[in-house]
Parts: sequence; structure tokens; C-alpha cells
Amino acid sequence: MDPLAIANRRRLRRKLAFWRVVALVAVALVVVAIDYSLRPADPGFDRPHVASVSLSGVVTDDEDLVARLDRIADDPHVAALVLEVNSPGGTTYGGQAIYQAVRRVAVKKPVVSDIRSLGASAAYMVAVAGDHVVAERTSIVGSIGVLFQYPQVSGLLDTLGVDVEEIKSAPLKAEPSPFHPASDDAKAMIRSMIDDTYAWFVDLVAERRGMSHDKAKALADGSVFTGGQAVKNGLVDELGGERAARAWLTTKGVDASLPTLEWKARDRGGWGLFGRAGLGLAKTFASQLSGPASELAASLFDRPPFLDGMVSLWQFDGRASLTR
Repeated sequence: MDPLAIANRRRLRRKLAFWRVVALVAVALVVVAIDYSLRPADPGFDRPHVASVSLSGVVTDDEDLVARLDRIADDPHVAALVLEVNSPGGTTYGGQAIYQAVRRVAVKKPVVSDIRSLGASAAYMVAVAGDHVVAERTSIVGSIGVLFQYPQVSGLLDTLGVDVEEIKSAPLKAEPSPFHPASDDAKAMIRSMIDDTYAWFVDLVAERRGMSHDKAKALADGSVFTGGQAVKNGLVDELGGERAARAWLTTKGVDASLPTLEWKARDRGGWGLFGRAGLGLAKTFASQLSGPASELAASLFDRPPFLDGMVSLWQFDGRASLTR
């Protein structure tokens, strides 16, 4: 046989062997990633402890958080729950769903809410699900109310000379529309929804905080309060952070020596890595754009998502002065 052909065949075999090893390593990594994502978060959770759950960022329909709270309610190793709140609020539906999940925990074990920097709107709605609410003196609390926002681009369309034609089954179908100003009937429909949800929110605060409906409604004008003011007006029970929360739990028979373990969102392991890598590539691509395209990309990656429907959210534009 030709020596050159023999040498080429040997090189081909070495290359095939190399890629077989690479393929086996890749499969092994995928298996490890899947196994890791399915493992319990920490074997230490199988001993008696106080569970801690964090509610932060914009409140949305968080199925993972609701599922976590339900597991806490059913877990015999959990003696109590400390709900750490640091959020400006969010959707009313999301707040209601998490509120109900916290109440399911409270049926079985003591729950204390610890408002950190901010517990407003839908986040305060969730906080009052606790049997006891604590906050720091400088925490921001309140903003009880409901908001419905929708874009209006009819002026822009007029400038561009664009008309949007529509045929509807009834005048209130798909209202409000961003393509024309809302009619009086459409505004009345939206106002009716807001008033109904607002009344429910006020009743919930009155019930959970043990105050009259009139007092709850007087506090539910959208105002925010410091933690110190919130204690005086009854929206918060006492000042203090985690220590005050754990001290209150001892009055409910929870052993002060029990560790506090944070129940975090489940990490999806290796699959999350691919998602983060994809997002990173998208951001890198967006950074190469210019002009209007660059501004659009920035709005997608750097700004909070638009919240559809009714929201309970304490909003700010980021230009307010901060205490130094």
C-alpha cells in the first residue's frame, strides 16, 4: 500500500477520534447540567428552619414564586416565613396572586413581612398578607391605588400621514386604542374597572390592617409614607428589620435558634447559561447599531418591560434628587 495513503488514513483516524471525544464531553456536560438543574437547592433545607423569600423588582405574574410559597406552606421543616419586600409594585393581578399564596402559607405557619427600602402599591398589597409587618424608619411604604395606562400615537400618525381603518363588532371592542383618542364611553369603561379594583384594594388593606374602611380609603390616595409615618398611621406594625421580624416570630413559638434559609428561584443550570449567552450576543449586536435602531435596542434591553393592563406601581423617572 502507498505509504502516503497509509499516513493520510492514520491522520483521518486521529481526527475522528478527536471529534468523538469532543462529542462525548459535550453530551456529558449536557447530562451534568440537567442533573444539576433538577437537584434540590441545598441539602440543609431538610432540617427545621425559618424560610426567607424575597420580593424584589417589578411585581408580575410570577408562577415560580407562587410555587415556592406553596412548597413552603407544605414543607414540615419550615417553621415560619420571613417575606422580604423591596419593590415599587407592579401588576394588580401579579400582586393578588402572590398575596393569596402568602396567605396560604399563613394558614399553616407564622408569616412576617419585612419591608426594606421600598414596599409600595402591589408590593405593599403582598406585604399586608403577612401576620405582622415591619419596616425601617426610612423605608418607603404605601402608594395604595390602581393605574391604567395606554399609549396614544394618533398625533404621530397624523404627522406621518398614516390612517388606521377599523371595523368593529361594537363601539367598545378593542378600546382604548392607541390609534385614536378614547371616547367618553371607553373612558367610563376603564374608570369602572379601576374603581372596582381600587375598592377591592382598599377593602383588603382595611381588613388586613384592622382599620375602618374610611381610614383605609383616606390613606389610599396614592401617597407614600416613610416607615416611621407608616407605623403611626397603621400601615406598618413596628420599626426594625430582620431582627424585629425574628423577634416577633419568637412570640409565636418559633425557636430563636432556628437558622433563616433563603428559598431562591430555582436555577435552571446549564440551560440558563445558553440563554444568558444568547442575550449577551444580542446586546453585543445591538451595541454596534446607530441612530434610531440603537435607541430602540436600548429601550428593549435597558428599560423595564411595559406592563399591560391595570397596575399598582409607584413610578419615578430616575431624575429625582437622592439624599447623600
